[in-house]
Amino acid sequence: MFDPAAPSLYRHPVYLSAKGQRHPVIDPATLRAVGEIAETTLEEIEAVLDAATAAQRQWKKLDAKSRSMTLHRIANRIEATDMRRCAELMSREMGKPYPEAIGEVANCAGAFRYFAEMARDDGGKVAGTTQAGSFQHARYEPLGLSVHIMPFNFPILLMCWTVAASLASGNGCIIKPALATTLSTLEFMGVFEPLPDDLVACLPGGVDVAQALIASPKTHAVAFTGSVAAGKSVAMAAAAQMKPAVIEAGGSDPLIVTANAPLDVAASGAVTAAFHMSGQVCTSAERFYVVDSVHDAFVEKFATETLRLRIGNGLAKAEIGPLVSEAARAKVIRLVEDAKAKGATVVVGGNIPDSEPVGWFYEPTILTGCTADMAIMREECFGPVAAIMRVASFDEAIEQANDSDFGLGASVFTTSLEEAMEAADRLEAGMVWVNNPLIDNDALPFGGWKKSGLGRELSRLGLETFRRSKMVIIDHKPVIQDWWYPYPDNWFYDAEGRKHVS
Repeated sequence: MFDPAAPSLYRHPVYLSAKGQRHPVIDPATLRAVGEIAETTLEEIEAVLDAATAAQRQWKKLDAKSRSMTLHRIANRIEATDMRRCAELMSREMGKPYPEAIGEVANCAGAFRYFAEMARDDGGKVAGTTQAGSFQHARYEPLGLSVHIMPFNFPILLMCWTVAASLASGNGCIIKPALATTLSTLEFMGVFEPLPDDLVACLPGGVDVAQALIASPKTHAVAFTGSVAAGKSVAMAAAAQMKPAVIEAGGSDPLIVTANAPLDVAASGAVTAAFHMSGQVCTSAERFYVVDSVHDAFVEKFATETLRLRIGNGLAKAEIGPLVSEAARAKVIRLVEDAKAKGATVVVGGNIPDSEPVGWFYEPTILTGCTADMAIMREECFGPVAAIMRVASFDEAIEQANDSDFGLGASVFTTSLEEAMEAADRLEAGMVWVNNPLIDNDALPFGGWKKSGLGRELSRLGLETFRRSKMVIIDHKPVIQDWWYPYPDNWFYDAEGRKHVS
């Protein structure tokens, strides 16, 4: 059982509440207690913010090279540290298969290296002058303290994406981990040891802690990943304080299989796109649009590949772990039952597995005969379900894919260059994958359209979220300008507004 009071190098940047309400952490696979966490109190929040503010004032004074070197040391620490305990905690907390958990923490170093160099390379812009003898430029400066409200599904990686960008920009960071993955987040915090004391802090808690951090005048930016409903609340709360916010609010991503699709590749890719981490990925493929001429062949291959998946504890040899909570599984069951009642056919799955009577497990499920009026085609399922709609053509698939309030990602399988380019042009989503779903790139922007979010993580755009610009005009040879007040008596303007000197 995890003991947060145990001696550990991971104590340095972590604030462990001595007074807050305590919550048990339950393994969703076994329903046994893993440990407990305590909510940070309002008084403790204020103390942490004061300390972080003082640390940030010194951090922002550092030159870009020094900050960059520190971020590289963090990356070195991630790569050199034994992350098995962190990965195991993540599996026990939220059910993620262990290989995916260890892979998540191992992949965090790249974001720190990318933003370490990006911030060195891009510190401002020199503009073409509007007046001779004037040096006119923009410079980027830190905002202050950024708040990072994290999800349960990728608690470490998504935190690193925004924290790396914020630190590179000269800010301090306050991390509010998801309740479901607080233990693994606390364990990971030791990688920040190279930073000055108090510059980064992790404050466990729920909605009250998040609200207090957003509302505080001592914080200056917000990064959030979670549901659309929560994302709207965070965005409105940040806007009320005139704070910039990057909101990644999930989605119900479409996956299109065209008449020109490589079906073996499409079926294999669809298994990962739909069922990776039991479908609890913001960019999971949930709505499938398969062209009529290949529909039956694709479904057959897709079903065959799906039946190869193993269900079980994330610490065992299994691809499909439990859902994070009872409520999460109940939502999946509701959406599947609604689809069945409206005419959908269950091809694979559709039940709680007999092999796993304990825990919040659900079989990887394929539904065919789905229609646009079904709730599963309108809501985010966030579970291991692929809902397939038969369409007549590529054009109909694009239209149906765009008929959604969501616009995070979209996938297409095709061997036609024309279809690939058309899909990239016409799909209403922040990210489009052709024949290779779900992957990301530190140098490219990650984020959604429509209700799937605001702003971008990663890339230069992700860095700009945590900086503010300042226009600077310097005249190195001070002279009295001819347009300054008072106007000369010999000036006059004609009827067309042109200035003349008499």
